[in-house]
Amino acid sequence: MVKSTLHGTVRGDGVRIALVVSRYHAFVTDRLRDAALAALATAGVDASAVTVLAVPGAFEIPQAARAIAMTGRVDAVVCLGCLIRGETPHFDYIAAAVAAGITDTALSTGVPLSFGVLTTNSVEEAQARAGGDETSKGWEAAMAAVEMATLFRTMHAVPREPRA
Repeated sequence: MVKSTLHGTVRGDGVRIALVVSRYHAFVTDRLRDAALAALATAGVDASAVTVLAVPGAFEIPQAARAIAMTGRVDAVVCLGCLIRGETPHFDYIAAAVAAGITDTALSTGVPLSFGVLTTNSVEEAQARAGGDETSKGWEAAMAAVEMATLFRTMHAVPREPRA
């Protein structure tokens, strides 16, 4: 029998969020960033509680995410980037490294990170996923970060029961 189920919310009052955004493929990542900022505003995250870190490319996202997470000044980090498959295996190496780096950062810092790094086969796919507002993966990643940040707050607010 389940004793309780904890949930996060998509109300981000008092939540501090960092966006780590790749500048590479800015025609896509700017849209991801803008949708993420719109989502955070909709969730009630105060604009002064949002920090945006611009990094050169997707490969640099995990390192910047780790650096901001370790400061203790944010409750969650939204990672936004865009990789478009080319003719060489470079795409596969970078995609794997970014995914592993983001996962490792989340696990090692204990700060929730959301994955808004597009891995697409074409420019058209990337533009479709950058979308507008609620259809954007940037929006989706920002809302996931708010939900995880509030879930973690809920977990920390639950008193521990003594062990037998």
